[in-house]
Amino acid sequence: MATLSLRISIVDKNVTKTMQFDPTTSIYDACKIIRDKISEANQGQPNEYGLFLADEDVKQGVWLESGRSLEYYILRNGDLLEYRKKLRTLRVRMLDGTLKTLLVDDSQPVANLMVVICTKIGITNHDEYSLVRENQEEELENKQNFGTLTLKRKKEEKERDAKMDQLRKKLKTDDEVNWIDPSKTLREQGIDESETVLLRRKFFFSDQNIDSRDPVQLNLLYVQARDAILDGTHPVTLDKACEFAGIQCHIQFGDHNENKHRTGFLDLKEFLPQSYVKVKTVEKKVFSEHKKHVGLSELDAKVIYTKTARSLKTYGVTFFLVKEKMKGKNKLVPRLLGVTKESVLRLDEKTKEILKTWPLTTVRRWGASPNTFTLDFGDYSDQYYSVQTTEAEQIVQLIAGYIDIILKKKKSKDHFGIEGDEGSTMVEDSVSPLKATILQHETSKIGKVNTESLAKPAIMRAGGDGARPYGTGHMGGAQYTTVSGQANLAHAPPMVQQTKVTSVLSEPQRALLSTITAGQDVIITVEEELRTKAQIPELGSDPASLKWKETTLDTNKQSVSSQIAAMNAATAQVVTLTSGPPEDVDHTMVGAAISTITTNLPEMTRGVRMIAALMEDDTSGDKLLDAARKLCSAFSDLLKAAEPETKEPRQNLLNAASRVGEASHQVLTTIGDEDESSRELQDILLGLAKAVANTTAALVLKAKNIAATCDDQATQNKVIGAATQCALATSQLVACAKVVAPTLHSPACQQQLMAAVREVARAVEGLVTICNESCTDEHLLRELSQAASDVTRTLNELLNHIKMGTREKARESIQEGAVETILVATDRLFASTGDAAEMVRQARVLGQATAQLIQAIKEGAVETILVATDRLFASTGDAAEMVRQARVLGQATAQLIQAIKGEAEKQPDSELQRRLLAAAKTLADATARMVEAARLCASSPHDAHKQNQLRQAVEELRAATTAAATPALRRKLVTRLESAAKQAASTATQCIAAAQGATHHNTNKTSQEELMSDCKIMADHIPNLVEGVKGTLSNPENPTAQLNLINSSEQFLQPGARVVQSARAVVPTVADQSSAVQLNHSSQQLGTALGDLRSAVNRAREACGGLELDSAADLIRSLKLELEAFHRAAERAQLRPLPGETAESTSLQLGSTSKNVGFAMAQLLSAAAQGNENYTGIAARNTSTSLKDLTKAVRGVAATTNNRDTQTRIINSADAVMDRSLILIEEAWEALQNPDRPNNAQNLAQVAKDVSQALNKCVGCLPGQKDVDESINSISDASQILATGEFPHTNKSYGQLQQELNSAAAHLNDASSDVVSSVRSPTQLATTSRNFSSAFGDLMGVSMEMAGQTKVGSAF
Repeated sequence: MATLSLRISIVDKNVTKTMQFDPTTSIYDACKIIRDKISEANQGQPNEYGLFLADEDVKQGVWLESGRSLEYYILRNGDLLEYRKKLRTLRVRMLDGTLKTLLVDDSQPVANLMVVICTKIGITNHDEYSLVRENQEEELENKQNFGTLTLKRKKEEKERDAKMDQLRKKLKTDDEVNWIDPSKTLREQGIDESETVLLRRKFFFSDQNIDSRDPVQLNLLYVQARDAILDGTHPVTLDKACEFAGIQCHIQFGDHNENKHRTGFLDLKEFLPQSYVKVKTVEKKVFSEHKKHVGLSELDAKVIYTKTARSLKTYGVTFFLVKEKMKGKNKLVPRLLGVTKESVLRLDEKTKEILKTWPLTTVRRWGASPNTFTLDFGDYSDQYYSVQTTEAEQIVQLIAGYIDIILKKKKSKDHFGIEGDEGSTMVEDSVSPLKATILQHETSKIGKVNTESLAKPAIMRAGGDGARPYGTGHMGGAQYTTVSGQANLAHAPPMVQQTKVTSVLSEPQRALLSTITAGQDVIITVEEELRTKAQIPELGSDPASLKWKETTLDTNKQSVSSQIAAMNAATAQVVTLTSGPPEDVDHTMVGAAISTITTNLPEMTRGVRMIAALMEDDTSGDKLLDAARKLCSAFSDLLKAAEPETKEPRQNLLNAASRVGEASHQVLTTIGDEDESSRELQDILLGLAKAVANTTAALVLKAKNIAATCDDQATQNKVIGAATQCALATSQLVACAKVVAPTLHSPACQQQLMAAVREVARAVEGLVTICNESCTDEHLLRELSQAASDVTRTLNELLNHIKMGTREKARESIQEGAVETILVATDRLFASTGDAAEMVRQARVLGQATAQLIQAIKEGAVETILVATDRLFASTGDAAEMVRQARVLGQATAQLIQAIKGEAEKQPDSELQRRLLAAAKTLADATARMVEAARLCASSPHDAHKQNQLRQAVEELRAATTAAATPALRRKLVTRLESAAKQAASTATQCIAAAQGATHHNTNKTSQEELMSDCKIMADHIPNLVEGVKGTLSNPENPTAQLNLINSSEQFLQPGARVVQSARAVVPTVADQSSAVQLNHSSQQLGTALGDLRSAVNRAREACGGLELDSAADLIRSLKLELEAFHRAAERAQLRPLPGETAESTSLQLGSTSKNVGFAMAQLLSAAAQGNENYTGIAARNTSTSLKDLTKAVRGVAATTNNRDTQTRIINSADAVMDRSLILIEEAWEALQNPDRPNNAQNLAQVAKDVSQALNKCVGCLPGQKDVDESINSISDASQILATGEFPHTNKSYGQLQQELNSAAAHLNDASSDVVSSVRSPTQLATTSRNFSSAFGDLMGVSMEMAGQTKVGSAF
């Protein structure tokens, strides 16, 4: 096979090497080969690097696409490819003057980069923005005015109409804006890293939705509208200009101040169009408008400004100056052409008055040439509209861009025939068994019926299922055919007859049917897989094996629970979405819900099979597999009932949904994820849902009584219709309740059930309204009103249970419950006056309730303090907001101090009472300092020093709060972290499933590979997160368990954020809309969960600080115990590798983890030497985590070798590492406690040296390492012979020696290649290193003999 020899340049390392490739190798595989064979290429993440074919002209260089092969690019032997980082910096300037430097992919076109750029800035609708190249000279001239500047295209000098140029400048048209081509890369357009580009809105489509909830886009829209008004792009009257200027003053200067805002204060050029600057008394008018907005926030003022700007006739119009032919004359005159999201405009070139409007819906075609632009309006106009312009291509891009946005955001409509002929119909049928599709247009015009004899020779062809019998005869009158689900394979009447179409599917319905068909295939596959358990190798009984089994079981239980919760929520969504008339059903959202089910099923199947294999007895495993198969069967029935245009009654869908709930409950019960309290909550929920059904049934009966009194049939039908809708909504609610009851703890399930509740409430409200309008009988209406009240009461009870009925909170809030208990107990105590025993009992109840209330107030005050301090820190620079938050802080700390004092008074222990009162005093002192700092800040709002003093005082107050409330606060924060971690793990599981579901629909394979790679990394962190949650649930007060949860949560944040970023980049390239909706929704949920997790972990870290060193020491001691257990298992020959472990993988893991340990030790040494307690704790945590990984790797190496000596040596050496590390932790603690001790640095350095030596000894115990060392020594000994100068005598001829030398050299060359290729396999490395040593010895022997003969020959 021909090979391709290419020079590969590693740009970052300035290294060039020649490599050979198969021409059919993909670029992705070529990059992998380069990383494997060139050590200098192993840097950074693989997905950040690619191959670049350079050219003398920078613009001509090409990034090779990962999915292409080398031969696609017509490469020749000797060509140079650069292996370099695809990321580059891009300087983006906003319209408000801010400059952001972003990392973007140099290989992607600008259209793809806009997704990244807008996401990082905080803009969601990226397709409405684009980039503009700036004229640097113009920018320098206008550097003080952060407006849009004059953005001019760098063109070749052409002969231009001077009058047109002058008019173009005056009108501020878009002709000269140099938009960057979205279809090309930055490199192709010559934009280097030093150039700054401008981010600007190009399409005004969804800007009317922008308000104060989106401050980033609001500010950009405000600046662009302001500059357009000031430079005359939008002509305005004087009054309107003053109105805009008044709002602008409020935005820039705040509320109107009579003493400050006087005539002469404003630079009118920055607030008014040029034509109004010199108008007398105009500044007074501006300030008069300014006064109208007192008390308005800056954001609300910007909303008013942009809303007022939208009312301008020219708003949202992109102008182009063109020339059109004057009517009746052969002369071209200037004219303005405008493009908006809805139409193409023809405007007066002087006043910008609209002369003609063509809606975009009437534009049939357009044409562009270098000098002309033409519009064809089809049947809407008898002639074309053609103008002369050099900007035709830019106009075309703008119109096409608006149409693309409209098509993306507009729901698909039913087909209306060819060329808009609504009279034609579409027949679509599936023809078995080849699943072909017949698409056929038929006219609906009625023609004559031909009556004639068919007794003539016929030509008949067999259909898809073989020949069919036929006969000939006479056909009587006109016949009408019904085309429904099949093709006519024999004779049909002439097509001029009336055709009745009864089964025509719209595009969304066809897409839904395709999704359902694919889902049924998935169900068949997983049902087959669920017949067997997962295959697991025999495990040992050592702690690591038991831990692996426990962690794998817990992780898969968590995954299966979250997947079932997501599928139950999706099932409820299918029920809700299909409840209305068929024409109102959102088939795209139904498809997205079904995609959620079908993408989660395979993942759930893998988890169920693994759980079944790990269960203690085979019977439980078989029950679980059977329950999972029943769930699949229920989903199959659900999908069948959800098919569009199905003939099945809706009750079948509701029944299938109920079976889904029952089957999912059975699965969860079998895996042990439900307890008695969960089943009780489910029973309560179903009981409440049935209560709603009963009260609704009573309401429907009352409504029927009213219907019977209606004289008008139409009114009676209206009442009966509303009552029927109530009944349907209630049955839908009951079905949803049955579905989500097993997984009510899931927020998605709660949302679906609450949506069903709201649907019933709307139906009841509608029924009552219609009955009140239709009936005048007071008695019947009172009965109806009472029945409606009963429905409302049961609905409220159900809603309260949904909100409070999760596993974590199945009761009312503690504070409200405590208050209620106190009130009841005091009433009972007063009532029992004279009964001393009862009074004492009620007093005891009162004491307990009061303690609960104090604790609740205390926790609430602490939470308020933490939130307010966060907001205060975030508002640095805004003195008014800082003072407002300081006021909130003062009130909360007063509550907390009173709660602490109340708790102290009830303490029998005088020492504890003294500590509580001391904490209250410290808190009171910190509050007093904060209040004083806030007063000074309020008096000098622009003094940065005063703001910093307030910030420092608040930091002290926060520290005092944490110290005062640590025992109670720590538990509460850890509980919140547990909840956030569980939600993050659940949403991560859903995002992974959605990413896998999008694999076959993503047109950009490179981005999909990056997403799946990021998902794999995130999935590897989920077990640690689940393990951390389980640890704190079983040991709530254990500091080590709390820190483990905090650490695993922190480690989960970064890979989770990368998945969210990758998913958002992938969504635009997913062709299947249902999969795209699911991926977008799941990534948004993951992003929200990560935000909650980040907030919770930061709070928990702050409250649990100072325990890291103790926790690290405890962990290292536990690792020593594990190593002892490994040693005992090895002695009994019971140490077996865990699933997935090999000699190669464990050896590599040991090498990498030993480096991580060394790095963490260096951090610990540095932090402890400096006396930094915070950094020392972080380093100790990292050290213990790395040692945990090292222990796992050591166990893997020992388990994958059969050499008993190797097992003993590597476990003992690891134990020595633990001993030295424990000493290092203790020395670090001593250094922190005694920072002035003179020998701290020396002691730490010595212990660190001991750890390093122990690590080296541990790595040296790797299988094969001993052979490598022996080979090195052998080669060294052989090389020493050269220094002696003694050469052996031989009787061989020179030619024979030369032949042996060539053979030995070739053997050594082969041996060296074998060594390189076996580096990752310790077993192979041992053999190849011995072979290399032997080959080297042979070469040395022959060389010495040849040297000896040469020396003898020269002596003669």
